[in-house]
Amino acid sequence: MKKQFVAAASAAVLAAGVLAGCGSSSASTAGTSAAASAQTEAAQDASTQTAAAASTAADTQASAAAPADGDNKITVACSQTPHSEILEQAKAVLEAQGYDLEYTVFEDYVQPNNVVESGDFDANYFQHVNYLNSFNEENGTHLVVATNGKIHYEPFGIYGGTKKSLDEIADGDAIAIPNDTTNEARALLLLQQAGLITLNDGVGVTATVNDVKDNPHNLKLVEVEAAQVPKQLPSVAFGVINGNYALENGLSVKKDALVTEAADGDAIQQYVNIIAVKEGNEDLPKIKALTDALHSDTIVKYINDTYDGAVVPYDGAQ
Repeated sequence: MKKQFVAAASAAVLAAGVLAGCGSSSASTAGTSAAASAQTEAAQDASTQTAAAASTAADTQASAAAPADGDNKITVACSQTPHSEILEQAKAVLEAQGYDLEYTVFEDYVQPNNVVESGDFDANYFQHVNYLNSFNEENGTHLVVATNGKIHYEPFGIYGGTKKSLDEIADGDAIAIPNDTTNEARALLLLQQAGLITLNDGVGVTATVNDVKDNPHNLKLVEVEAAQVPKQLPSVAFGVINGNYALENGLSVKKDALVTEAADGDAIQQYVNIIAVKEGNEDLPKIKALTDALHSDTIVKYINDTYDGAVVPYDGAQ
């Protein structure tokens, strides 16, 4: 259309030139005015078309980014470390898909489940499968793991005390392990994974020291409070330590642990940290967007770069 107006303006100028050749000064002035008017109209029309195109492009881009169901706000109850830190990194990933992620840090392990059960929050991210199952049983709640909702685990490791390699193990060596039910079972399963003991069949995450079936080196399992295991290292051959307590005591899970829990082991399947939702919401589009974001290359790289092996992205069976 712009070309049409410019052509019309040129024709007007030429017409004015013919009239001016006849010696009419008033006709020349009129022709110049007509040309200017035509050029102005052409410019205005082009500007209108450009603005309309820009508006259409913006609308198209917004439509592409917006969730299909229009529900773009995701609320998550979480604990501080590492969960809120990981969620903070996921905000940008979700924003690019049109979602607004909001998370709230809770200091206890009860309210994050209660607020999801009540519907005040869409999901939570603070607990492992074993705790979720126990909470449901004890409180009559209806919480489940979201689809693709197993996100990361915080591995136990065997650390050297007076000995620095499992090749040095000798009969009668002492190994410090946590004494609480949950952590003791994980420690025993890890010792079994390392080939140091054998547990009774089927005990899994309920194992206690009474379930040790074979102990070929007659190892002494020294039960102490979980946070105290690192402090026992100077007086025992080895210790089995939670990832967070290892970090607190200057130990690197990645560099110092002699053995860590296998991603496909019985313990990890129960102690992998999860996105939990109310039953029936596990496949909502925004929940799927959340779990996909937490498994994205961006978040996997962040976890691996930040936590030195104390937090590990989960890539096993969902």
